[in-house]
Parts: sequence; C-alpha cells; structure tokens
Amino acid sequence: MERLFAPLGLDHVVLHVRDQAASRRFYTEVLGCTVDHVNEKFSLVQLRFGQHLIDLLPLGPNAPEHGMDHLCLSIRCDDLETVAAWLRAQGVTVEGEVVKRRGAFGEGPSLYLRDPDGYRIELKPR
Repeated sequence: MERLFAPLGLDHVVLHVRDQAASRRFYTEVLGCTVDHVNEKFSLVQLRFGQHLIDLLPLGPNAPEHGMDHLCLSIRCDDLETVAAWLRAQGVTVEGEVVKRRGAFGEGPSLYLRDPDGYRIELKPR
C-alpha cells in the first residue's frame, strides 16, 4: 500500500490537568522540562522535554476528568491536504480541515484524526 507520508517521531502530547500550576512545577522541577511557550488564549502551557513538547491544558467543561487530550505525530509529506483525502478514502475519521498550529518543531499545517478506539491523533509535517 502506498503511503503519502513518512513517520518521523513524536511531536507533542497534550494532557488535561486538574491543577495547571502544580503540574507545571512537577514537570519543570522534578522532570527537568523548560517552559517553551504559553498560549494565554487557550490557557495552554507548552513544556519542552528534549526535542518534544508536553502541553498542559486545564480541565474544562467538555474535558474528561483528566488524561490525554491528544498526541501529535511528526511526519514528512509533500501535501497534508492530499494525506487528509487519502485518510478519508481509507475510512479514517478526519476531524475538520488542515489548520496551522504550533508544535515542537514550529508552526505549520496539522490535521486531527481518530484511531479505532477514538483517541485523537494530530499529524504534523516537520
């Protein structure tokens, strides 16, 4: 089967947290992360862990009690729109359209999809 992209690795993981300040302290003081970026609009704190990011989102009314919001996979591809169309043709649930988002390797296009168990996965070209 021809694939329109090549896997490169993990970009970031987004976690819903009960106490963002306590989680931020844990990840920075205990695990050695550094604060990479804060997006006030979404109350998002991005922590750098080596080449990757761990994003902390406070619990909201539509969030689960706690846990993973999504994971982002870094890929190489020529055209993410073409990848989205190919995924849809494979029967994959693709959420929305290609949108510019920030990740561990900078800003650029990304796309959300769901795996068979309903986990949300973001594909982001590097």
